[in-house]
Amino acid sequence: MTWQPELDELARRTTMALQMGGADKVKRQHDAGRLTVRERIDQLVDAGSFHEVGALSGIGEYDAAGQVQHVTPANCVFGRGRIDGRPVVVVGDDFTVRGGSADASISNKPLMAEDMAAQFRLPIIRVIEGSGGGGSVKTIETKGASNLPGGVGGTAGFYRMTANLAEVPVVGLGLGSVAGLGAARLASSHYSVMTHNSAMFVAGPPLVARLGQALEKKELGGADIQTRSGAIDTAVDTEEQAFECARRFLSYLPASVHALPPVLPCTDDPERADASLMKAVPRNRRSVYKMRPIVNAVVDAGSFFEMGANFGRSLITGLARLGGHPVLLLASDPYHYGGAWSADTCQKVVRFVDLAETFHLPVVYLMDCPGFMIGLEAERSATIRHGVRAMAAMNQTSVPWCTVIVRNAFGVAGAAHQPAGRLSLRYAWLSAYWGSLPLEGGIEAAYRADIAAAADPQVELAAIETRLNALRSPFRSAEKFWIEEIIDPRRTRSLLCDFARLAEPLRVPGRAQFSIRP
Repeated sequence: MTWQPELDELARRTTMALQMGGADKVKRQHDAGRLTVRERIDQLVDAGSFHEVGALSGIGEYDAAGQVQHVTPANCVFGRGRIDGRPVVVVGDDFTVRGGSADASISNKPLMAEDMAAQFRLPIIRVIEGSGGGGSVKTIETKGASNLPGGVGGTAGFYRMTANLAEVPVVGLGLGSVAGLGAARLASSHYSVMTHNSAMFVAGPPLVARLGQALEKKELGGADIQTRSGAIDTAVDTEEQAFECARRFLSYLPASVHALPPVLPCTDDPERADASLMKAVPRNRRSVYKMRPIVNAVVDAGSFFEMGANFGRSLITGLARLGGHPVLLLASDPYHYGGAWSADTCQKVVRFVDLAETFHLPVVYLMDCPGFMIGLEAERSATIRHGVRAMAAMNQTSVPWCTVIVRNAFGVAGAAHQPAGRLSLRYAWLSAYWGSLPLEGGIEAAYRADIAAAADPQVELAAIETRLNALRSPFRSAEKFWIEEIIDPRRTRSLLCDFARLAEPLRVPGRAQFSIRP
């Protein structure tokens, strides 16, 4: 007596599971330029490291004798794997089985994936295509009843989808048409990526057409739309690039909030002084300059990982390393609105400051902000409301913070450059200047009567500007200790690496008082 018959049955059912939706559906997936969910997982995790859970789940077809004839596998594949040797949970939609819809889903599978990530304190990567186990009108017929959103199992699913944001790194990869619940799962992440041949929307073109909007998938929810709206962080050309983005993002973060981000060996000299920084900012204050070369010059070589580049573009955001220590980096981009904060920029600040607080990342801010955006559109978009939320988010942080004022610091947004009520480090470049508002435009308002009474208003305006420029020298502020240190720009990397070393023992594992929201 042996268990060989059962072992054979196990092998047969495993073969059925690996066939997914069948050869024709797999071919259609490949013909569309997309990998299957199992191919995606194999490319995402370390070779041979994936341990699948629930491979045999699905809908079985039996003959009169009770013998299984065929099993249509559930369209969710999940399990544990490793990325660069570190354990992760991966859960993916199988689009070859009913397009990833609820008709072929078993809701407990994605729920268990989320639970596994939370309980074992592991990052989770959601590989999403289709509705992500969401609705289909056919579900009414196949289930024999109409689903109540948030009903049986639904509430738990929505809760777990967002609850993990406070516990573990969550990555969403949109690798096809993503709609409904799938879109919610993709957006409910710390970092989201989609390919250029993918699309994401609350409801797809057939439903939107009922509104009189005849749009193709990419017109409705293509990568350009979703990255500019801030719904998606990064768009890439290939699925392989999406996997690389996920791996790199996770390399900066701890496995959970109950650990600290890893410090890696660094071969880039912390004392390296880049001579280009002396010429990075033009003397002419009306001249624009590029901030990204400054970022790359002060962080560890090749370590800057930008996120959200197409949204809130007056602020550059991402992860970097300083002497091997991971940090969250904010940097103004004067190429967009001169670095002024729009409503979108303020929302971006909140999201990334919350990310730093959630995962114990020190913050470095390379600042050039002339204030909040002004004008009719700024008022219509409630810039000031989003702005005070950004300021509140900064003030709520507890992680170490260092600001380098590269050029501008004006107005209320200029005040939002470090958390209030606690110590942070602050440096100013030789090119820095600041005030309640820029002289340009402010002189005409404050000295209107003097200018109007002058024999030559333009000469009087120039004289006032010259007088005030002498008074607003950053060295005058340093005399009063309103700015702690004015530095040679070439010392920036050395001082930032020193900050990262000082910050290291201050980071404390554990759940933050508040965490990032989608």
